Amino acid sequence: MLMKRLLSRENLLKALKQVEKNKGSHGMDGMSVESLREHIQEHWISIRSSIEDGTYKPLPVRRIEIPKPNGGVRLLGIPTVFDRFVQQAIAQILTPLFDPGFSDCSYGFRPGKRGHDAVRKARGYIEEGYRWVIDLDLEKFFDQVSHDKLMSLLVKKITDKQILKLIRRYLQSGIMVRLTSFQ
Repeated sequence: MLMKRLLSRENLLKALKQVEKNKGSHGMDGMSVESLREHIQEHWISIRSSIEDGTYKPLPVRRIEIPKPNGGVRLLGIPTVFDRFVQQAIAQILTPLFDPGFSDCSYGFRPGKRGHDAVRKARGYIEEGYRWVIDLDLEKFFDQVSHDKLMSLLVKKITDKQILKLIRRYLQSGIMVRLTSFQ
């Protein structure tokens, strides 16, 4: 039933609008956010079919390096715009299943919560007399997490095998690193 909800017109339109609102850079295929709507209109029947029958293969993410102010770099993986659209559609149907299980103190990528809310909460604790604030960043989580362990946790709440297979494919889609040729 989750696959039906994933591919519902309402869910897909909401996902499309969110990706368009977020804008962002292109993935390894070079497609811009501005081209996404037209791409979907032209290719939707075949793409939908491949998602439904389990043959859809996400493209690898484009790896970029973002310089940190204090030196070093932060690695960022940028999915294709179309894969961001599908991922957004997946997130919209899975968030109601998983979000209630998160701690109230968790602010990252949560509906209705922002980083400013976390700072406000921390200030409140300091005003109450607490002296320690712990900031956790799962920056490299998806680079290091065991895909098998993650999938075993998802299976506990998701029974739709098509959705699980699609998520597994995203986890295994890989990274495209720009290669430099040496002469």
